[in-house]
Amino acid sequence: MKIALSQINLHIGNFEFNCSKIEKNIQKAENDGCDLIIFPELSVSGYPPLDLLEYKDFIERCYESINKIAKSCKNVAAIVGSPSYNKNKRGRPLYNSAFFLVNGKIEQVFHKGLLPNYDVFDEYRYFEPSESFNIINYKGYNLAVTICEDLWSLDNKTLYVSSPMEQLSQQQPDLLINIAASPFTYNHHLERKSILAANAVKYNLPLIYVNHTGAHSELLFDGGSMTFNPGGGIVHEMEYFKEDYHITTIDSIKSSGGRDISTSSGKYEKIKLIHDGLITGIKDYFDKSGFKRAVLGLSGGLDSAVVMVLAIKALGKDNVKALLMPSQFSSKHSVNDAVDLATTSGVSYDILPIKEIYYTYDRILKPYFKNYSFDSTEENIQARARAILLMAYSNKFEYVLLNTSNKSEAAVGYSTLYGDMCGGLSVLGDVYKSDIYNIAAYINGPNRIIPQSIIDKPPSAELRPEQKDTDSLPEYGLLDDLLYNYIELQLSPDEIIKKGFEPSIVNEVISMVNKSEYKRAQSPPILRVSSKAFGIGRRMPIVAKYM
Repeated sequence: MKIALSQINLHIGNFEFNCSKIEKNIQKAENDGCDLIIFPELSVSGYPPLDLLEYKDFIERCYESINKIAKSCKNVAAIVGSPSYNKNKRGRPLYNSAFFLVNGKIEQVFHKGLLPNYDVFDEYRYFEPSESFNIINYKGYNLAVTICEDLWSLDNKTLYVSSPMEQLSQQQPDLLINIAASPFTYNHHLERKSILAANAVKYNLPLIYVNHTGAHSELLFDGGSMTFNPGGGIVHEMEYFKEDYHITTIDSIKSSGGRDISTSSGKYEKIKLIHDGLITGIKDYFDKSGFKRAVLGLSGGLDSAVVMVLAIKALGKDNVKALLMPSQFSSKHSVNDAVDLATTSGVSYDILPIKEIYYTYDRILKPYFKNYSFDSTEENIQARARAILLMAYSNKFEYVLLNTSNKSEAAVGYSTLYGDMCGGLSVLGDVYKSDIYNIAAYINGPNRIIPQSIIDKPPSAELRPEQKDTDSLPEYGLLDDLLYNYIELQLSPDEIIKKGFEPSIVNEVISMVNKSEYKRAQSPPILRVSSKAFGIGRRMPIVAKYM
């Protein structure tokens, strides 16, 4: 049987767009002489549709789309993901389903059994888990159709008490198919390959996996759809962060030697994946929201430099505007570095000094502040003055403000609420400072884009004379390692101390993280690249007393 894998970039709730893309690929598969084409999970609605699933009209539009797509399936069958009604009187009203379309109609519907309800996933809020699973016979082959998490219940996985594949394997399938909406993190593709390969080996079946690509708000989808032989070898791996189309056959998958999942290439290295993912996140956030142009504050520091380059790659230099807003504390070399980067990048920029704005605030507040000394209050006034100018540009010229803060700063609250925390999208909010240096090195490659002086200078907010980040924080290498243990690995202070960290530093940093929860609750959406990003995947109480 000749099968096409269609890895596409979808748009939540844009039924006309999604339908058109699916139908075009069905026509392509028919022209290529394929018997079957496979699309990702919830490909009709886009993933995740969240509370749109609570609107009856939304579900009716899904059904209208499925029926329209089915009419395209005359000489080729298609597997298409969509919500479907639970016709039982008990349980949640919907299933997360895969529709098998052939001969112009819905031939069979498969429902997802294992519903993830952790990190960024909340499928139990909307869907009823299926308890029965059946294969479909098509052109002489028994096909086992599963949906994403359905394959994540192997012997060493204890999250679920049942396994759809245990039922399906008893029905003598010839091919295992998995349609997915598996969000990106920089190391998830490794775990994903391991799980898929283990299923192929355990059930001695060729396996086809089709994933989303593109971005929806905070979530990035990397694609990387694959085929596996029964021995768990990767026969073919599709592009990352790009739409892709691939034709295969059951026999060719079974007979191919494949490559071991542990082998890789520079194409899948962590920093390249983060770099490509962030560009995809920016581009799709703008395209799918109807925005075209971005503005950011360019300080002469590393974070804003990296964000500007990523924005240029995503949107084009003519759609990026930089504002340089020096204060009386800004060093001359920072201004010069920012001008150098903007000029060589071809980005339009303006210099708006905030010195007089700051003095105006100072004069107005002086009768009330009396003899209080200069402290973080005055530092924050500078950051908020910059935010006012950036938002004025955003309003007047219909720019989206890109936030340039990093995860290290966001974690410990080293940022100003309504100041440098402002923005419509946080580009680096899930990237530790240590990795931003690596991204800058990757960006520069053999042709330097970001001036070396920006990379080499000690990090500083430049809100007071001779200020350095290390005045308030540990060195970033140490800080980021500690934060990773606490946030991603979710270790307790005692467990972190046992790994060799200084107790006083551990307690101080964790205290800063916990006390800053109220700030992060007011952050812009953060593009997710790690296994535990601030945002929808990390839900902490603001008012709590723990650690």
